[in-house]
Amino acid sequence: MTTDPVRAAFFDVDETLITCKSMLSFLDFHWGREGRAPARLTAARAALGHQLRSGVPREQVNRAYYRLLRGSHESDLEESGRLWFARENTRGLFHRPVREALRQHHRAGDLTILLSGSFAACLAPIGQAVGADLLVCTTPEITDGILTGDLTDRPMIGQAKSEAAHRIMRAFALDPSDCHAYADDATDLPLLTSVGRPVIVGSDPTLTTRATRENWPRLPGPAMNGLLAKAA
Repeated sequence: MTTDPVRAAFFDVDETLITCKSMLSFLDFHWGREGRAPARLTAARAALGHQLRSGVPREQVNRAYYRLLRGSHESDLEESGRLWFARENTRGLFHRPVREALRQHHRAGDLTILLSGSFAACLAPIGQAVGADLLVCTTPEITDGILTGDLTDRPMIGQAKSEAAHRIMRAFALDPSDCHAYADDATDLPLLTSVGRPVIVGSDPTLTTRATRENWPRLPGPAMNGLLAKAA
């Protein structure tokens, strides 16, 4: 983006722009670098999955994930993020239809924004690779370079994504009716309804029903490549 944008395009990340669920894929890689036992990841995955199946709000499950990183060094996570991205990018990390849509928005001069409940350690390389103008994500609390396990604010999930989108559109004096949003999960409905041009990715039943009723465009979803039902 080289001039003042007329429109914005908001992109969910996990299973929308990329083919996997970044948080646990990253955790698997990072703990592997640290020499953690594979059983620890299995236990973490099981605990988070149990919370989701039990109806625990996704915001709480998201917070539980970051508690797993308590005591981690920010610099170590950033290095793992760079290495994780380099590995995953050779395996087909990006979901091609959405990646192409983002390219088209770039060519049109639109402001491009990634919104995710994941965090910058693994999202920053993704944002840099696609040339996103803004990255809005969950922010772990860091003291003296070490993660405390808490967050600086609420997770970037659900209504928080919608509110962030509205703040950005106001800041750039953009008309929401001209803006786009791409997302795959029912929790992203607040984001999708924040703009006049929503696009759903995949076959989430709630979004599919809404898309059929509202005549929203649809893109195919990526092949399942995740470790857990979406927590971001």
